[in-house]
Amino acid sequence: MAGLSTLILLLCAAEDVMPSSSHWKPTWPSYRVPVILPQSTLNLDKPQFDAEARLEVISPCGPACHKSSPLPTYEEVKNYLSYETLYANGSLTETEVGIYILSNSGDGSQGKSRTKRQIYGYDSRFSIFGKDFLLNYPFSTSVKLSTGCTGTLVAEKHVLTAAHCIHDGKSYVKGAQKLRVGFLKPKLKDGSKGANITNSAMPEKMKFQWIRVKRTHVPKGWIKGNANDIGMDYDYALLELKKPHKRKFMKIGVSPPARHLPGGRIHFSGYDNDRPGNLVYRFCDVKDETYDLLYQQCDAQPGASGSGVYVRMWKRQDHKWERKIIGIFSGHQWVDMNGTPQDFNVAVRITPLKYAQICYWIKGNYLDCREG
Repeated sequence: MAGLSTLILLLCAAEDVMPSSSHWKPTWPSYRVPVILPQSTLNLDKPQFDAEARLEVISPCGPACHKSSPLPTYEEVKNYLSYETLYANGSLTETEVGIYILSNSGDGSQGKSRTKRQIYGYDSRFSIFGKDFLLNYPFSTSVKLSTGCTGTLVAEKHVLTAAHCIHDGKSYVKGAQKLRVGFLKPKLKDGSKGANITNSAMPEKMKFQWIRVKRTHVPKGWIKGNANDIGMDYDYALLELKKPHKRKFMKIGVSPPARHLPGGRIHFSGYDNDRPGNLVYRFCDVKDETYDLLYQQCDAQPGASGSGVYVRMWKRQDHKWERKIIGIFSGHQWVDMNGTPQDFNVAVRITPLKYAQICYWIKGNYLDCREG
């Protein structure tokens, strides 16, 4: 069994390289990403789908609590990154994984809530109106789940969201077997399907067009950790659609340290339930971080959970600016800070290990997942 030194190598497998120029611009670091491969798969009993959908997650374990937690063992990390796969016909499997570090070979790799409200002072959220914005990147990558959460398009047929939107830590939620993903589309006044559109048939409102989910991946870290606060670190899931969505998507990336984010800020858009039918955009500063979580006070409401947290940085290899998803908005925390309650909204960071796992779920080939 690999020892502690191997685990530290895994956790630190991504030493980022930042430019040291007087004309510095926020740049995507180069990472050496570990490899996560399936080792064995077992068939499980069909789930009951009897849990209520949770639109937010509340945990009393804050930054100090997480930072003081003991480092997980190598075997524990493997268990957390093993995963369940739920299929549209209700069948369920569990896959155990192996974690590997490949040497470089010239491939360029390097408590109880006091309130449901999660608004901090003046509400700084922006509702996005008009098809010219809603149907254009990056807002067009935000989709709505039939369980009430938000998701983000990360590949031609894949949506990244929060695990608690699918599974409450003990059981799959009602509606998970027939899960659908909603895409905002123009709603025409006269019911026209788009042929010979005239001024009288211009889009007036937006409506959701739904696509069924073929299968869902949920890490065992979320399922196993529900009772001990480690679960929030693994509050993410990947959905595979039954057909391509034909929209531009946003790539995932390894989350840089907060001090390297442009302005120290993050951005995300979601379908907050206090503004039904509206896509709501916000940005804010990161207040604190652990290896697995980002703590911030972006204004948000239930329904926004599962939103992809993204930043825009310079990609040296392509000489262009690029947005990437670096986390998943999870939920709300009341934290005891030296005897004084303080509240945060929390996002799950895409670490090198999580990147390797999610990328493999999407591509099915670890060779396509060596650069984070």
